[in-house]
Amino acid sequence: MDRSETGTRPSEARLRLLTTATRVFYTEGIHSVGVDRIIAEAKVTRATFYRHFPGKEDLVVAYLRSADQGIRAQVETAIAAGAPASDTVRAVASAIADGIRSPGFRGCAFLNAVAEYPDPTHPVHQAVLAHRAWFLDTVSTLMAGIEATGADAAARHFVMLRDGAMAAGCLFDPAAICETFLRGVDGLVEAHGSRQPA
Repeated sequence: MDRSETGTRPSEARLRLLTTATRVFYTEGIHSVGVDRIIAEAKVTRATFYRHFPGKEDLVVAYLRSADQGIRAQVETAIAAGAPASDTVRAVASAIADGIRSPGFRGCAFLNAVAEYPDPTHPVHQAVLAHRAWFLDTVSTLMAGIEATGADAAARHFVMLRDGAMAAGCLFDPAAICETFLRGVDGLVEAHGSRQPA
């Protein structure tokens, strides 16, 4: 937790640091960007940086938590619409596709981060695993709303489709990748919905 926060509102300096870190970590990679550059681009002093973040890794974890909150908000919006579970799964997939088609898309922030922090005990790696566990659990719950039988397997299938689309979306034509991804999700939802209870 940021030691300098009072109440629930973070300081303007912390927001500038996090906004800067989000931009450069996502576009250039985490290890390639040093604290000095973040301090300079956020226009804060070194003392201000360390008042908000004890070290660079704390900033990296905050960056991933911010990305996690953004994705949770997208999924919660889809769920709050109150549509049938099958339509909610498709809405989550559509939000993912929108992200892939957005300017500056460079893959999944979490997969990118875990590639740079392979040690499973590292706090950055742990933040990635926590996000992925939440996402898988959420999709599994949605799949169970379509059909309880095989919901966990269907959710793992969805996550694998999503991971593939996120990886391919920054390498090839995003429109074609999204079309393939959404078609795959449609097929998955239809196949899962047609399962007979055990």
